[in-house]
Amino acid sequence: MNHLTLTTPALLFSAISLLLLAYTNRFLAYANVVRTLHARFKENRDSLLIGQIQNLRKRLILTRTMQMLGIGSLLLCVLCMFLVYIDLQLIAEILFGIALVMLILSLAISVREIQISVKALDLHLSDMEL
Repeated sequence: MNHLTLTTPALLFSAISLLLLAYTNRFLAYANVVRTLHARFKENRDSLLIGQIQNLRKRLILTRTMQMLGIGSLLLCVLCMFLVYIDLQLIAEILFGIALVMLILSLAISVREIQISVKALDLHLSDMEL
């Protein structure tokens, strides 16, 4: 069996960092939409706005979960590198595997969140077509 080296978990750093940046940008965009919807909701408690708010709440929860899994994956990669450094190979390999699973879950949730976002935009487009 090939042993894990310090460079293997380090390879994920740039990928995870870019993902976290994308997730943060998405979160900031949602924060702006929530603020706008909040102001509109205070003026008019429209049922369409309530649906948008519920949709955004679901998407924010998914984005938070994506961020937490991504950060957890990065943290485990750093811990993995430390364990390789102090020559605890088996534990490092197990943690690296867990980090990969967390990254996979984060990406899968990202796909689901994108599907929900597209569905919400489709509703807006269909509303304009009528």
